[in-house]
Amino acid sequence: MTDTEQYILEKVKSGDKSAFQKLFYNYHDSLFRFVFYRVKDEDLADDITQETFLRIWKTRNSMQPKKSFFSLIARISSNLCYDHFRHVEVRQRHENSIPDYGGFDTLEPEMINQGQAFQEEIQQVVNKKLPDKCRNIFILSRIEGKSNSEIAELLDLSIRTVENQIYRAIKILKKNLTNYL
Repeated sequence: MTDTEQYILEKVKSGDKSAFQKLFYNYHDSLFRFVFYRVKDEDLADDITQETFLRIWKTRNSMQPKKSFFSLIARISSNLCYDHFRHVEVRQRHENSIPDYGGFDTLEPEMINQGQAFQEEIQQVVNKKLPDKCRNIFILSRIEGKSNSEIAELLDLSIRTVENQIYRAIKILKKNLTNYL
């Protein structure tokens, strides 16, 4: 580690955004290659790289400037890779155990059309009627299946705020989907 790197890390720790930007540009490509080697997917590697730097910024106060920065980002990104692979494994393991309650092949064409219309109406309400923050939280909860605590951590919000936003989204959906209820 050079004195310059230690100086930049100290500045980042104190909240200097330009120093963080310099760190980002200095380490982004090598971290991306490090992650890509593990996950073999450019988009996923890019996401994990971005999430690593986001976590660095969020926890900058606890940073130790005398320690190797690459070791730190390598450890964070490795943990994110492991989390991804565990998630994929759980999904694959339980994929066959999810019951199929009468797929579209057992329904009448009219019911299929009504279901599709209802789905489109829900998407319209979610995309056009929900405020941005509310929409993001609702999608993370109901579409991506994340828990309230995971969403709170991910978006740096309190669990109560997440709960309130989900309640608000459901209330708006009910109000706008009365024809289907």
